[in-house]
Amino acid sequence: MQNQANFVVFEPPKWYNNRMKKIEASYVKAQIEKLITECLIRPDESVTSALANIKTDNETESLAAALIVENNKIAANKRMYCCQDTGQAVFFVKLGDEVFCPGLATAIDEATRTAYGSARKSVADPFTRINTGDNTPAIIETELVPGDTLEISFLAKGAGSENMSRLYMLTPASGIDGVIDCVVDAVEKGGRNACPPLVVGVGIGGVTETACMLSKRALLRPVGEHNARADIAKIEEQISKRVNALGIGVAALGGKLTALGVHIETAPTHIGMLPVAVNLQCHSLRHGTIVF
Repeated sequence: MQNQANFVVFEPPKWYNNRMKKIEASYVKAQIEKLITECLIRPDESVTSALANIKTDNETESLAAALIVENNKIAANKRMYCCQDTGQAVFFVKLGDEVFCPGLATAIDEATRTAYGSARKSVADPFTRINTGDNTPAIIETELVPGDTLEISFLAKGAGSENMSRLYMLTPASGIDGVIDCVVDAVEKGGRNACPPLVVGVGIGGVTETACMLSKRALLRPVGEHNARADIAKIEEQISKRVNALGIGVAALGGKLTALGVHIETAPTHIGMLPVAVNLQCHSLRHGTIVF
């Protein structure tokens, strides 16, 4: 006879819910719909600005950058999608421990289904390849944090750049040089297929899924904004120099601008591990954040 696990169902006292900040899921759904719609039309303004102010003596690179900027302006003015690959909907949720939002996951999926109504349907079963037909389910990463706020960030992740992402399981002996080498390796091997210029998200630490999640979260940071830790910011600069020296350039036509930015996020890890995830993001960086 197998042992039965014991479960205790928590019955909150009457005063419990009065101390929690309740956020209606219907309101959250409406705001996420607006967020998704705007993000799919308007890519990150810092990317467009960086491309508009590119300084290079390579005429081909300059022209390619100008065309991307023009594409983004047309998309915004005509309320069109800035890229035909509207990506898979990824959400990063920071849920305050004083927040009560019943039906949150359902609200996120429903908002995704509605906002992606006229977009390309890009989500399918991994084996049968049968399309879900509405771009759901969304990918939801949830982090519990102190406080009474609910923060939701949306990222539209296209397949071209996501396919070029990599996970490296280094040993602690690999050190900083090993980390830098593997990030450069990822860009060298996959950068041309990821629609450069790129934003390179790097997640270091935790376990495998932690590193991968951090590498995506790193993409939410404004382009060019360094990590708050000076030592990590220095590594970001070192990687940027080496990546841009690869000569891949805008639209992989050759040039000095392969990466607009390298963003590193870290987490404590086991003494015997050094996981490094590299998430390449194309110039069509579409994301946004709302706080309730």
